[in-house]
Amino acid sequence: MKTRIKNKKFGDRPDGHYVKAPGLQTVMGYLFPKRTDCEVYLNDKLDATNLIKYLEKKNAEHPEYKTTIFHCALTSIDRIIRERPLLNRFIQGYRMYEREEISLSFVAKRRFADGANESLMVLVPKDDDNIDSISRKIVGDVNEMRKSEVATGGIDELLDKFAAIPRIFLIFIIRIIRWLDFWGINPEFLTEGDPNYTTVLASNLGSIKCPSVYHHLNNYGTNSIMITIGALHKEEMVMPDGHKEIRDVIDFGATLDERIADGFYFAKSIRLLRHIFENPELLDKPLGEPSGFDYDK
Repeated sequence: MKTRIKNKKFGDRPDGHYVKAPGLQTVMGYLFPKRTDCEVYLNDKLDATNLIKYLEKKNAEHPEYKTTIFHCALTSIDRIIRERPLLNRFIQGYRMYEREEISLSFVAKRRFADGANESLMVLVPKDDDNIDSISRKIVGDVNEMRKSEVATGGIDELLDKFAAIPRIFLIFIIRIIRWLDFWGINPEFLTEGDPNYTTVLASNLGSIKCPSVYHHLNNYGTNSIMITIGALHKEEMVMPDGHKEIRDVIDFGATLDERIADGFYFAKSIRLLRHIFENPELLDKPLGEPSGFDYDK
């Protein structure tokens, strides 16, 4: 269940506190009301050499739960958003809001085959979670989903029901839903488990051997960050002392709504992701504990 905001005040939505935005961001919300008009795309190459060694050791100790690069990326992203709270904001109905919880969503295929159905998964980490608990949650949820070839409830089953409605009626229903979305009064059964209403929607392209790519945001819902994780590969990199070395590298892409923060804020946030991949022991710390990373160093 989603956490409903506490101490709700006038102007709040069920899924976010109203935030008085600075003048520039307020005006941008009116000049560019569509999220897709305000996309900023950032991409980076992450040195994952230390992370791969860390995962090899961890998986050798606990072979029953295979921790993956994607699990590490999701855990890292959650930590970044905890320490960089502007990333947990969204704009809808010309207003800015801030969520009370961090929610991470991704799509999982039931089978790695053409035509296999997909399922929408949502993860809401807690303060005492770390890479071990998050990895177990993801593995458990995905394994449970893959036991069936068809939707077993939640947003997947709801989407199947909508798809069965005749086109003329579905157009009318979707218009009503978008109007409710604008005012933040969509019923919970329409938003629960929907990745369009999560902090981050992530795509694990590495699982299908694809590089990281640009992915658009959606105007529907409240999601302001779309992330893609590419396949692990070898690449020559220049090390801090100037010499070149072949390293394990992962391409990382993020599409963000520039109305929630500026590019400088986004760029500094990615620095923590690089730091965690280079120092993966930070993944063992509970998410509620500060990383201690100096963003201005």
